Amino acid sequence: MKNLLQFGGSITKRQSTIVTIIGAIVLLLLWHLVTYSGEIINQKILPNPFDVVKAIPGLISRYDVFGNIAYTVGLNLSGYFFALIIAIPLGFLIGIYPLPSALFKPYFEALRYLPLPTVSGIFIAIFGLGFGMKARFLAFGILIFTLPSVIQKVSDLQNPKNEKDNVYIQTAKTIGMTNWQLFRYVYFPYVMDKIYGDIRSLVAISYTYVVIAEALNKEGGIGSMISTFTRQSRTPEIYALLFVIIMIGLLQDYAFRKMEPIIFPYHKQ
Repeated sequence: MKNLLQFGGSITKRQSTIVTIIGAIVLLLLWHLVTYSGEIINQKILPNPFDVVKAIPGLISRYDVFGNIAYTVGLNLSGYFFALIIAIPLGFLIGIYPLPSALFKPYFEALRYLPLPTVSGIFIAIFGLGFGMKARFLAFGILIFTLPSVIQKVSDLQNPKNEKDNVYIQTAKTIGMTNWQLFRYVYFPYVMDKIYGDIRSLVAISYTYVVIAEALNKEGGIGSMISTFTRQSRTPEIYALLFVIIMIGLLQDYAFRKMEPIIFPYHKQ
């Protein structure tokens, strides 16, 4: 066990699992202690963990939490679908050809700094208040991060100073590949491999946008429930739902990691 405190050291998978469980127990005990009496932290701000656990059966029996989870996950996946079918081809187009790159690249990169909640009114005015509006709002939020990333990955591949990756293009041209073959066997697999990690990282951000979108019109979803319980000052239910969102995000990230070797089998070669 000395390696647990070794500078720059490492631990086994079994040790990591045990320490992780101990850490969770310690955090729960600390949470319980600081909220037990309500004198250190007011329970209207941070409820006791036992109160959060007690709120879960009510969420299941009275508020159809599983139906709302399905709504939220469906909205999230719809947003990803719309965003990626636009960002991927458009990103390749702008990244590969000089004219669209010079015309549009700086402006799409600047969109990343746009505070998304400020444009919610525009989406409501155009698409109404239904599921479609929320999916498009979420897709826009994912798009403004994904599109510049695709463009940048293409630029990295084409950059002659990036000898580690640019050699793929040079080799493909040397053996006489056509433009389509160059795209099919070099550009597309390289960029998609790199962008996959960014898509996984966006899971955390996307559920932030989901909560914003669902609060715009309370027709279902975890975000809608949180908005309602916030107005009613029902803090235990709010924290229970926050943990639900965290679990959904972790499961979705796990699914993405498991899909990676299937989508990119050459990683194992």
